[in-house]
Amino acid sequence: MTKKLNKDQIKNLLPHREPMLLIDELINIVDLKSATAIVNVKKDSFFVQGHFPGQPVMPGVLIVEAFGQAAAALTAEGIDKETYENKLVYLMSVEKARFRNPVIPDCQLLLNIEAVRSHGRVWKYKGEAKVDGQKMAEAMWSATIVDRK
Repeated sequence: MTKKLNKDQIKNLLPHREPMLLIDELINIVDLKSATAIVNVKKDSFFVQGHFPGQPVMPGVLIVEAFGQAAAALTAEGIDKETYENKLVYLMSVEKARFRNPVIPDCQLLLNIEAVRSHGRVWKYKGEAKVDGQKMAEAMWSATIVDRK
């Protein structure tokens, strides 16, 4: 049986809240290695009203944000709870972001993410975003674990 987290469990790991908590579920979790995040992109999602009216599309920057949230949840779930207590995961850099196709509501966006390496508090990840098996975006990014103020 594969490990998974529902939205309430994700809220216990991340500081994000509605409307900025973008991931709905984290499935196929392999501790500190990989997971798939599910983002339900809906016609009433907060970003649809103004981006772009009449032809809504999920902004690429929010796809990158969802990648980051998925990676933070994967990392927070996998590391020792005492190590993660009173910590936050901050995005440090984004590399090689490519947007192949527009993500149009109503759809389920699957983010397949992988931890490439870690060095102390710095982690590097890569991910692919797909809708119905079609690649929509991909990126590599780095994040760091910092003390919560």
